[in-house]
Amino acid sequence: MDQLEQTLHTARALVLADLEAGKVAEADVVSLVEEAVSHRRWWVEQWPDGIAFVNGLIAQDVQDALLDRYGRWPLCPVCIGADPHALEIEPPLGENPHWVCSKTTTSVARVGTLNKWL
Repeated sequence: MDQLEQTLHTARALVLADLEAGKVAEADVVSLVEEAVSHRRWWVEQWPDGIAFVNGLIAQDVQDALLDRYGRWPLCPVCIGADPHALEIEPPLGENPHWVCSKTTTSVARVGTLNKWL
């Protein structure tokens, strides 16, 4: 298996782990992950240096697709209250992506490890 496919498989597994942690890994949601992986495969083929950013980008792609279809995900476990908001990926285009509460700037978990919080 080449580096691109290995990276895409890892990113898929990390995002699926976070979806499982939030108990939202239904078949239609997993299809959103597959769409994001397919899109990012093409993207990295166009810009090979972007391979280091795939984990965070696929997580963001799935988060955006879920917002359009279902609502905010993953909800912030730090700020409990009347104003629910989603965690964000930081850095938005960088290595070692984390889910972060933008209101408190708290780094909650690395992509793939939300099971410790949700």
